[in-house]
Order: sequence, then structure tokens, then C-alpha cells
Amino acid sequence: MFRSLVRLQTPVGSCLSLSKMCPRSQNVNFVLKYSTATAERKRFYQDVSISQGEGGLFEINLDRRKLKTPGGKLFTVPNEALAIAVATEWDAQRDTLKFYTMHLTTLCNTALDNPTQRDKNQMINAALKFLETDTVCYRVEEPDGLVELQKNEWDPVLHWIENRYNVTIGSSSNILGPEIPEATKETFRQHLKSYNFWSLTGLEYVITQLKSVVLSMGIIDRHMSVEQAVLLSRLEEEYQIQHWGNVEWAHDYDMYELRARTAAGTLFVHLSSESTTVKRKLMQD
Repeated sequence: MFRSLVRLQTPVGSCLSLSKMCPRSQNVNFVLKYSTATAERKRFYQDVSISQGEGGLFEINLDRRKLKTPGGKLFTVPNEALAIAVATEWDAQRDTLKFYTMHLTTLCNTALDNPTQRDKNQMINAALKFLETDTVCYRVEEPDGLVELQKNEWDPVLHWIENRYNVTIGSSSNILGPEIPEATKETFRQHLKSYNFWSLTGLEYVITQLKSVVLSMGIIDRHMSVEQAVLLSRLEEEYQIQHWGNVEWAHDYDMYELRARTAAGTLFVHLSSESTTVKRKLMQD
């Protein structure tokens, strides 16, 4: 259950609960560790709240315990909007905590712990690697139906991004894919440098899900919806399913999971770029 969230007009140290106003949580060490992405455990808390700590960062409190990352760091996020979104994930858990559904929490943990110890330039290089093997750039030569489908569905988004960023990308049926001009890579490199570390973490996550820089930028720039991007990333698979059928439950599960992960990554990018304070938020079931 989510009720009205009202920002307390108090200095640093105020606490905002998803279910009630509460005093500042005690400084109790709490480290949530889980071994695998599919791990589950029994819910051990009643109330979820957020509080603003030193430096203006926001913390997540489970009852009167502060959440920490798997690496042992205090779990803090840069703004209230993202804190509310993460707290919502924790509050939405029922009797069992399903960590594999908590994508925003996972992305925050990744940004905070930085387990691979990468900097922004390394993250940008990793993201641009996908441009060389972008899903929408690889075209088949047969069957004719799929050739036509890829042209009709992928060409418009390719033309959009080329016009949007004044670059050349192109497509190819060659197994090596199209040769991306260095000028195009440099344009995207400079653009991605405008992202902060947290936003890059989210963007790279979206790109990894869709295997496409083109589709990912289409979502981030609000040119298309998550549903449209996911469908375009699975175009060949959907074509095969239409012709040969599918295992219905498996197809639906894969589709919804990909949508959920892509949507979470997109939301994370936008919330990580949010600098204004959310003064009032209404959350409902």
C-alpha cells in the first residue's frame, strides 16, 4: 500500500516514510548481502522510509535500519525522486523478497560499489562497442519477408538517429556489420561525456538489454516507448514465432522480463539526472 508522501519541511536528517512520518532512523549497521541474482529471502521489515543525510544525499531505511550495499557502503542516492523509486521497490515486496525484480536497487548498488572499478571513459568505450554490433545494423539477405520487415521497421529509427545526431551509421548484411565512421563514434563519445556516472550506469544497462545503442538512445531521447524498442530488438525472433509458433509462456515471460529491465534502466537514467527536489509524491497500489 502506498499513501501520500509529504516532504517534511525540516533540515538535514528528516525522514519520509512510505506509510507514515517517522523520526530519523538510528545509525544501525545493516548490510544486505545476497549471493545470486535469483536469491530470495523472507521479508524482515515492516516500514520503508527515506531520509536525507549529510551532503544532501538520500538514504533508504528499513524500519530503523539503514540499507547498505552488498559491498558494505551506506546506500545513498543523489536525489529524492530516485530514493522514492527505490523505496517503492522495497515496499512492494510481499512475504518474500525477490531481489531479481528490484532492478533500480541493483543499479544503485552497481553505481555505488562500482565492482569492476571502471571510470566514465571505460564505460563510454564499453557502450560504444555495441554500436559496432548494433542489432538494427545487421540485416539478413533472406527470407524476403524478414528482409522487408527489417527495412520497414529498422530503417526509420536509423534515419532518426542519424538526423538527430548528424551522424552516419548505415546497415549491412555482411557478417562484420557496417563500418562505423570514426566521426560518428566521436560524436556519440562527446555526447555520452555529458552523462554523469550514475546515468551512464543506467544507459549501459539498457544498451546491454537491447544489444543496441540506436534503440537505447531512441528510448532515452523519448523518440519511442520501451515496448516499441523491445519489439524492435526482437524483430527476427518475433518473425520466426509468427511463422513457426512458440512456447507461449516462455515467450511471454522473456518479453515481460526484457520490458521490465529496459524500463527500469531508462527510468534510472532519467532519475539519476534529476536535480530538483520532489516536494510531494502520491503513490498508489
